[in-house]
Amino acid sequence: MRFIVARFVVTLRLPDFFDEDFISLIPTHRAHISDLIEQTIIETYAISADRTKGWVTINAASAAAVQKLVEKFPLFRFLAGVEIDELFVFDSASARFPQISLN
Repeated sequence: MRFIVARFVVTLRLPDFFDEDFISLIPTHRAHISDLIEQTIIETYAISADRTKGWVTINAASAAAVQKLVEKFPLFRFLAGVEIDELFVFDSASARFPQISLN
């Protein structure tokens, strides 16, 4: 039986104020995210310029699995909201074959 993985986009609402506890966890959080990117569990990770929202594209079997994964983020307890949506189409330049150079 083939294991089917779906792709989800998670919208994170960041807190209005970043206190010392939040700031102190950023390096641990980034290391955790980097590990998940290396494992291709996370495809993309982005934070808005105004630092109010973040978007994470995650490969998982279900929305429940995504929720469990997000709950393990070091900064999870500070998040003001989490929204999980399963994607039907996901396309990006990084997911395509590199362009061939004839040089």
